[in-house]
Amino acid sequence: MVEKPILPEGVIIRAENGDVIRYDETGLVLRLSDKVIADIAARLELKPQAVAPTETPPLPDLPEGIDLWAPRREGDWLFFQANLPGADSARGYRRHVSGGAVIAEAQGPLLAILGIGGARAGLGSPGPARFRWHVLAPADDIGAVGQGGEGEAVATDALEPLRELTVEALVADEMLARRRAALQPLPLMLVRAETDMAATAHDLGTGAAVANLDQSFANLVAAATRLGVGARVLAVVLDYTLEDLTGDPLAYRDGMIALMERITRGMAKQGLARPVFLSAFDCGTQGVTRGPGLEGQWELSWNHGEHQLVFAAPSYAFRIDDTGRLTDEGRAEKAVLLAEALLAVQGGGRWLCPTIQLAEWSEGGIRLICEAQEALVIDAEDPFGAGPLAGFALEGVTNGARITGVAVDKADAKVVVLGCSKRPEGEVFVTYAHAAAAGNGPYPANRGALRGDFGEGALRRWALPARLKLTGL
Repeated sequence: MVEKPILPEGVIIRAENGDVIRYDETGLVLRLSDKVIADIAARLELKPQAVAPTETPPLPDLPEGIDLWAPRREGDWLFFQANLPGADSARGYRRHVSGGAVIAEAQGPLLAILGIGGARAGLGSPGPARFRWHVLAPADDIGAVGQGGEGEAVATDALEPLRELTVEALVADEMLARRRAALQPLPLMLVRAETDMAATAHDLGTGAAVANLDQSFANLVAAATRLGVGARVLAVVLDYTLEDLTGDPLAYRDGMIALMERITRGMAKQGLARPVFLSAFDCGTQGVTRGPGLEGQWELSWNHGEHQLVFAAPSYAFRIDDTGRLTDEGRAEKAVLLAEALLAVQGGGRWLCPTIQLAEWSEGGIRLICEAQEALVIDAEDPFGAGPLAGFALEGVTNGARITGVAVDKADAKVVVLGCSKRPEGEVFVTYAHAAAAGNGPYPANRGALRGDFGEGALRRWALPARLKLTGL
């Protein structure tokens, strides 16, 4: 019998797309797919060897009508250089291959400045940001102003430039301007303000606005994932005071603390760190000069739980219209101070508007002990029209005593001295920028001229309103 020769090679298993297991004189030879190789590498925590380069996918349709050059595709993004309007000028941009908005190419995580409040917080100035390709909103056709409590925000992982500028958008724009001036990288910034018609601070923390703000947090994380970067909330702006109808300053304070806790929990569910809460100390309007919300802010300023709450300025520093809402100029003024305060705390510093803590009678008059970061100044220009007494007044006087002059103590630059016509009698309270007579003009009736010796122009640390019982009588 003649034995058949043993073949030096052959096939044991063959599939439609080729041999799977072969043999030769060296032994078995396995041919595994790229998918299987990648799976084995992942399980062994190894990097697979580079495979032969595949054909570069074709470029998608380029944006029309703009001056662009050097287009290239990376994954699902089209990158290009372009000269577009705005403060950005010539730089790198990107657009998703599926279409959508052009946005700037930027370094670092996707940052966010978000806001929540009552109806007055849901207003914006018309027009794009200076850094229009960097200051963006979720691409849901709503823009920087949210749903206003009239509907539910939708999920999206896309971004789009703004059509209007809320305070939050202006803060982002101002921060980018500072970075541009310092030749620092310009990040992408997502902004959105959500509001509703809640009648109490507690209701605001359980209503439509905070639910839509939760969606903003989710959209921020989704957009960052789509971009291949991290996500971070720089600040949440709080704008809710006069809307509170509880009639109880402590209830207002407790509601705002609960609101901050609710927001913090919502952010944690998205893997976001605790935020800085930014606010302006509301001084009312031309006609509304006192109320539980205004008084509740004093309680909130020193008792805000474990949350980082920064009062950037009193609202008497911002121009308002005859309905008590910020004008375009006032919105910009507020944004400058909120941005400056945020930059200060981001850098590990503090932002403290002068705060009157104690009012005591002495033979030289009424001494007001203040906490401040720098020496105090009675602004001689009186930019808000507070009058010759710089916004100070007495309540509860029974003997006709009145303030005759206001000055900073020459021996202690953080003490204000109020000269008096005589020793006041009665249950006397000293007020600053509080409970003034109703008036007209571009600023709230509650206003003052006390500030810290810091900054220039609109960039000042103005003193917060106060109402303190006079001691030492």
